[in-house]
Amino acid sequence: MSQRGAPELFCVELRTARWVELVEWYRSVLGLAVLVRVVDDGYALLGAGDGRLAILARPDPGPASGRVSLGFETADLAAVERRLAAAGAEMRPPRTHAEGFRELIVHDPDGNTLRLFSWPSRH
Repeated sequence: MSQRGAPELFCVELRTARWVELVEWYRSVLGLAVLVRVVDDGYALLGAGDGRLAILARPDPGPASGRVSLGFETADLAAVERRLAAAGAEMRPPRTHAEGFRELIVHDPDGNTLRLFSWPSRH
């Protein structure tokens, strides 16, 4: 808990009927670290920098929401784009925003929207 008493976000949870595939996609394609994997419970906790993503196996998780996207900052957007392309992910080409960051939009195997972005390197 924060010093002011406000709750701190521990993780974002994704529910899926394709647990093994989704855990592997986030691990191998995005490069997230698997912190906890409990196969019998269909639970995985992955590290994403200071954030965490939990993937929960559910027989009927419902459709992906268009109201939510997962935003990931990366130092090397081109490398992530190459891994996504090699995995056959459908994505929008990266674009540069007026603020200077580059962003690409992709969907995971369950249809969840991911926004991956990087800031220009400062030399």
